[in-house]
Amino acid sequence: MTAFDLKSYVETRRALVDEALERVLPPETATPPTLHRAMRYSVRAGGKRLRPILVIAGAESVGGSAEQVMETACALELIHTYSLIHDDLPAMDNDDYRRGTLTNHKVFGEAIAILAGDALLTLAFKLIALNGARTGDARIIAMLVTDIADAAGTDGMVGGQVVDIESEGKTVSAETLDYIHTHKTAALIRASLCAGALIARGTTEELAAVKTCGEALGLAFQIVDDILDVEGSTEELGKTAGKDEQQQKATYPAYHGLEASRATARALIDQAKQALTPLGARAEPIRALAEFIFQRRS
Repeated sequence: MTAFDLKSYVETRRALVDEALERVLPPETATPPTLHRAMRYSVRAGGKRLRPILVIAGAESVGGSAEQVMETACALELIHTYSLIHDDLPAMDNDDYRRGTLTNHKVFGEAIAILAGDALLTLAFKLIALNGARTGDARIIAMLVTDIADAAGTDGMVGGQVVDIESEGKTVSAETLDYIHTHKTAALIRASLCAGALIARGTTEELAAVKTCGEALGLAFQIVDDILDVEGSTEELGKTAGKDEQQQKATYPAYHGLEASRATARALIDQAKQALTPLGARAEPIRALAEFIFQRRS
């Protein structure tokens, strides 16, 4: 049996996503040009494109295609990018670098950075609605928009971010730490996989398998992120290393220690892969991505 070529898979899907992002983002020449330059600046800054690739992999795992879900794949990248722009602001993490380049507010100023983030989030939901509408099924449109909104809003990323901020410098419980991680990061990763499978009309059993996988995968991703903040360098990460400790953030290594955190992440990756059993070989890209998430260095 030939080993799955994750590198080729990611390069191919990432190229499709980058090409689509160029199409869906407003041109820099459109009014107001400063806003559109700021939006494109952060989207073009690089990154793994993990969330849009997970949307595509989710669709493919139930027999769908990248073309079917491309607007939603782009939307998940726009939501992620908006969150990074806002996270880097002085009022939040106060970072000067992201993905190895100056952060948005260092180039365009705080006001434009805030508005660029707002515009990316708004455009994302337009793309999701358009993609959902192409299915011709009102139920799928409603489920798609609701699930991604929940994952991005107070029941997901934004809610987790608030508890994260409020927990800085405090001794938190294991339950609070899990709340932060499952909401701030894991929810959007789960929603990415589920969105692809939903648009591609996965069965009830298939959707349940993808959801279970996504929940474990998302939590593992954030735990690995915590570990990398301790062990990685600024050059590897493309952002300031050691920031979690400086800001006294609630992290897995701080609470459980590095080795226990690594063991938990490994167990979650195994759980995620096990959940994919009903999907057979079509889920191989997700399995390979799960291993990549565990082994990554940035």
